[in-house]
Amino acid sequence: MSQSTTFTILLGGELRLTERLRDAVSGSRFIAADGGMRHAIALQVQPELWVGDFDSTPADLQAAFPNVPKQPYPAAKAATDGEIAVSEAIDRGATRLILAGAMGGERSDHAIQHLLYGVHLAEKGLDVLLTSGDEEAVPFPPGEFTLALPAGSLFSVLGFSDLTGLFIDNARYPLRDFHLPFGASRTISNVAEGDVRFSLGSGRAIVLARPYDLSGV
Repeated sequence: MSQSTTFTILLGGELRLTERLRDAVSGSRFIAADGGMRHAIALQVQPELWVGDFDSTPADLQAAFPNVPKQPYPAAKAATDGEIAVSEAIDRGATRLILAGAMGGERSDHAIQHLLYGVHLAEKGLDVLLTSGDEEAVPFPPGEFTLALPAGSLFSVLGFSDLTGLFIDNARYPLRDFHLPFGASRTISNVAEGDVRFSLGSGRAIVLARPYDLSGV
């Protein structure tokens, strides 16, 4: 078995196969969460584990992957299938997690929970990317990082608390040592001028980016 410490968790939300998605998951290991297994067909991968209560998994999908080990859980469990899949990945040595299918879909409660959970995982020291293929989310704990984006693409910073010492560079609307009150919309719908540099003094945030949406050009 591959010893990669990058795991892609296949979740039940929307997923479009894009070049950035292909690049992100290349060489990773895969764990499917219930109906998220359908994305394994599009990605042409064979996950090493399939977890869940299988309440959203049609019989034909189960028949398509007869050799993938299943780890069933009762429907009345204390965590989502996605959280169980992440825990399995961490137990197998994951240091980077790609939550594919984490955004969009019919369940906004799941999508919001994935964003919050991604921030929690980042605070534990894991490298996390949430993606639908078209849209990406990167947790933004205190510190610095650079996000590779095409010039003209849209991105937003969502604060899950007050943010202090916020810097955004190489964007149409740069910020320097900014205080963003919780719930404020100042950092919604910015435009990348290429790779965007971020820095945060304190707070909890996530960067939502639309790399294929060049409406900001």
